[in-house]
Amino acid sequence: MQSCSSALCMLILLISAFSAEILSAVPSVKVKLHDSATLSCSERCSGLVRWSVFHKPTDVLAECDQTSCRSVKEGYQMIHDQYLKGNLSLTITDADFTKRGWYTCDCDGEDICDVQLLIEPLSTSVRIHPGESLVLDLDIPEEVEVIYNRTGSAGLSSGQICAVDGRSLQCDPEYKQRVSAALELRAVTPSDSGVYTVMDKKNEEVIHIYTVTVGSAGGSELNDDHPDLDTDRGAAVPVWVFALMVVVLLAVVVVLVVIVRQRR
Repeated sequence: MQSCSSALCMLILLISAFSAEILSAVPSVKVKLHDSATLSCSERCSGLVRWSVFHKPTDVLAECDQTSCRSVKEGYQMIHDQYLKGNLSLTITDADFTKRGWYTCDCDGEDICDVQLLIEPLSTSVRIHPGESLVLDLDIPEEVEVIYNRTGSAGLSSGQICAVDGRSLQCDPEYKQRVSAALELRAVTPSDSGVYTVMDKKNEEVIHIYTVTVGSAGGSELNDDHPDLDTDRGAAVPVWVFALMVVVLLAVVVVLVVIVRQRR
């Protein structure tokens, strides 16, 4: 393939920079997984207002006109009273990772608002024993990569350990024999403790952060920082056991007193 000319390369760079600048200027809304999200748009429109997926104007989600509002797809809605007041906002009742992206609101076919929907990264703490398996949910069907930041006395090290694209799984040689297609890391050891980050490669977006602690097989290391979590130590003595112990102790004392008196 021939290299592009200086003018063509410069044009490509300018277009890329211009596109990135436009996208960065788009207002965004970030919510937690499965929360409702409101994409705001405050404009006056006396005609037909439609919300659609960005660059897919025929993929209408909800619409309003002077008489009523309609939800074209389940989970998307507009409110007619707000429409009449110039509030053309779209509500997404259950925001999940499939709904991430850019949305467009148009009035009689003219683009008036663009909004990006983001989902806050999930955060999970995992405490397991050596020899067990660590299972990481990928959460999205798109291509992802898993980045590992090791913690321990040897210091910090980081890097990509696996990349998943559909059913295709590419792993670092150190992990290749221990990872399954479901991203199950088998036979973990304390050296596997650390932070595992699931990244959406296409959008460079963090999806899920796992903080993993691998303790001793006996479980004592898992509870050293939280003694109250160790059910084998410091367990409360039942009241009836305590009462029985007191009765037995009193009986022993009485017997000893009787024996001493008889000998005298």
